[in-house]
Amino acid sequence: MTARTWSVALTGLNGHMVDVEADLSQQTPGFDLIGLADRALGEAVRRVHNACRNSGLDLPRRKLTVNLSPASLPKHGSAFDLAIAIAAFGTAGSLDPVSLARTVHLGELGLDGRLRPVPGVLPALHAARAAGFERAVVPVANEAEARLVPGLEVHAAVSLAHVALLHGADLADPGDPEPVRAVVTSPQSDPAPELADVIGQDEAVSALVAAAAGGHHLLLSGPPGAGKTMLARRLAGILPDLDEELALEAASIRSLMGETITRLDRRPPFVAPHHSASIAALIGGGSRAARPGAIARAHGGLLFLDEAAEAPGGVLEALRQPLEAGMIEIHRSAFTTRFPARFQLVLATNPCPCGAFGVVGEECICPPSAIRRYAARLSGPIRDRLDIEVRVARVSAVQVTAQERGTLSTADARGQVEAARDRAARRWRGTPWRLNAHVPGTWLRQGEFRLPVDARAPLDRALQRGALTLRGYDRVLRLAWSVADLVGADAPGLAHVGRALFLKKGITT
Repeated sequence: MTARTWSVALTGLNGHMVDVEADLSQQTPGFDLIGLADRALGEAVRRVHNACRNSGLDLPRRKLTVNLSPASLPKHGSAFDLAIAIAAFGTAGSLDPVSLARTVHLGELGLDGRLRPVPGVLPALHAARAAGFERAVVPVANEAEARLVPGLEVHAAVSLAHVALLHGADLADPGDPEPVRAVVTSPQSDPAPELADVIGQDEAVSALVAAAAGGHHLLLSGPPGAGKTMLARRLAGILPDLDEELALEAASIRSLMGETITRLDRRPPFVAPHHSASIAALIGGGSRAARPGAIARAHGGLLFLDEAAEAPGGVLEALRQPLEAGMIEIHRSAFTTRFPARFQLVLATNPCPCGAFGVVGEECICPPSAIRRYAARLSGPIRDRLDIEVRVARVSAVQVTAQERGTLSTADARGQVEAARDRAARRWRGTPWRLNAHVPGTWLRQGEFRLPVDARAPLDRALQRGALTLRGYDRVLRLAWSVADLVGADAPGLAHVGRALFLKKGITT
């Protein structure tokens, strides 16, 4: 007898359907698992044996071979346990073969036969639905996550015996064993801090709104205590909610990381790794299985790198390609995978190692060479990929006593940002882009979106004298469109281009 069912192998967020085939043969009794399984998956044989016995499912006492096809595809993790057990028991002929062949099974087996939750259910079932499957069995702990996939009939099972009954097994009622519950690994996100709490930083707040309106990258530089981190955290609060596609991608990445997904979170993620994080922690990697890094977890939201100049050598430089491409491709000898990484980058840095350079009332003890080396840690290529550079000064006593709260609240700022993004979305309808920061420079320099000569004159002069590269030129153009969208202009004029040029390079027209 041969029985077959289906499961899913994940390479990053990419799911591959795996045909789980079990066969009985007239040889010395045994249980072989073949198909390029890793160590955790290779141990499934022991888990399946004990789970079947403790669930009242007697495996045939003959040579049992389970093949995971395609055999050349690397497979890892314990999510194949349920499919292996059901296929193996199905060789006895006591399960409906049609039901088995049309169902995708995901779940880890406990030795008592109960199903334990597994990571990556959301991207795995998305792949199954895309492949044409309409039915899936998952552990009870993964039920809420599985039901986020539209058009899929989801069966949440407590134990292996319940799954066997679903496929027509003639078994006694297994009762209601205590299900294995999911451990909540991701705390509920705290409400975003209020933007109106920021006082004396009107220029920086204006830059935050422009950055949020177009999805632009931002550098905040200034002495300690000036409010750089405070501003960065409030930027996350004025971003609009994610659309369904982005929210699903963000949830899939969190699922792959092993977080418990119970609902579709529409708020953009805010990821702030420590400045000592390695390249692998930032970019992602793994030798056997691909793991998303901080840039993938920030997809659709903000990646905040505080004390950016203190980051280990090469870490910031690794951001060059993802900032341009909006994705990261990881190459290993056993696999190649890619993760979406369309995020807004916010960097914060001090003016010098001691933080007192250029600060009124402070004495900088750093020699000039140390200041130059510190500034050079943010290389030219990285600065060229940033859209806005803001110098943040400490708030004076006059500013503190003159006003109790800022002039712009989070709700008002988010309203401005949403209105600006709606204008951009209408303008770019019919293209792959929705935000100004994602539009190629050729679209803005040519054709119907090319600005009049008088509007782009200061930008052309800056390019001519070498103050801007062509990449910087394009970034100022994108920023000018965002500035125009914030005030409801049909297209950027001289004032909008001048404002964008000032935000990018501090150049006044």
